Amino acid sequence: MITSKKQNPSISETNEETEEDKGLEQSLRPDNFSEYIGQKAAKNNLRIIIEAAKKRGDVLEHLLFYGPPGLGKTTLAFIVAKDLGVNIKITSGPAIERAGDLASVLTNLSEGDVLFIDEIHRLNKAVEEILYPAMEDGALDIFLGKGPGARSIRMDLPKFTLVGATTRIGLISSPLRDRFGATYRLE
Repeated sequence: MITSKKQNPSISETNEETEEDKGLEQSLRPDNFSEYIGQKAAKNNLRIIIEAAKKRGDVLEHLLFYGPPGLGKTTLAFIVAKDLGVNIKITSGPAIERAGDLASVLTNLSEGDVLFIDEIHRLNKAVEEILYPAMEDGALDIFLGKGPGARSIRMDLPKFTLVGATTRIGLISSPLRDRFGATYRLE
């Protein structure tokens, strides 16, 4: 399941929630860093790197949030997107079963968007490997055919910020973990 939320009141989602449910959930969620209670060190650091990205006129580096359930990893992702003034696309590791699923998500991003992947530790390895060039080079490598006659095409992607969230940091491979510019432990 992939959901998309623009930073205005409209929400476009692909699940069975009613509009009333969506509105209630959004009204209960903190809307900015001032309303978000706790995680003082993470909030202060995020404010600094967001402001730096804005001053550079560049996208924010990729972020990884980890810690026990219920500490606000998803909420922080929403606040980051809102503070940047960009859209957020939401999915989860188990929802991206094949490389094509991830390719579809990545090619539908706009410049500067935040892609939030909850339970990122549950991405399968084939999907994870497609994510590496997207994170590092802003490109998607598409492979056509198999065997010696196979060839690849590189497709440029818009610059985006990946925000990953996990409750199990130890299950994230080192190559993926190393591609995040900043990692935050929520307590």
